[in-house]
Amino acid sequence: MKKIILASGSPRRREILSDTGLDFDVYISGADEGAVSPDGITFGMYVQELALLKARDAAKSIDKKGHLIISADTVVVCDDEIMGKPKDREDAFAMLKKLSGKSHSVFTGVCVWRSDDAFSVCSAVETKVQFKELTDEKIKSYIATGESDDKAGGYAVQGKGAALIKNVDGDYLNVVGLPLLKLFEILENDFGYNFFEGECK
Repeated sequence: MKKIILASGSPRRREILSDTGLDFDVYISGADEGAVSPDGITFGMYVQELALLKARDAAKSIDKKGHLIISADTVVVCDDEIMGKPKDREDAFAMLKKLSGKSHSVFTGVCVWRSDDAFSVCSAVETKVQFKELTDEKIKSYIATGESDDKAGGYAVQGKGAALIKNVDGDYLNVVGLPLLKLFEILENDFGYNFFEGECK
């Protein structure tokens, strides 16, 4: 039976995967994400490269056979600009002000790596998120909750940030940080993983 490793320190990704009932261990990747540049490639390819980087780092560190390593990376894109985690609350205000009344994209790259032979499959999912028109007061009130402090784009769709959102078009869990439908598709189709028996063919 293959042991599943989630190469992510994100509590949101851990929660999503835990809710499926899958048994897995967590490895927090120390990969240098600055080694991957978004220049000259699509946003979808960029997040796939980041996810692959994390999976490869985990594989080198764990260095054991019989593992399936899952990794992911998520970015928020508005007006062709990648919005990372805000540096401070002033930065969070600027991000949310920019998102106000607009539709933006959330891209997550997901990768599965088989430690036996270094075979990997990566894919990317895009979800469109439409924000309500936000007053400065509402933005400040949300930021004051502290929820925006460590979130890409300055908001959490699964938290109080849901009150800022008008519509989500696509995989909701992709916005949270792990596109479960795509992950399950890869595990089943490319790795022969049987979810109900908890093993590969």
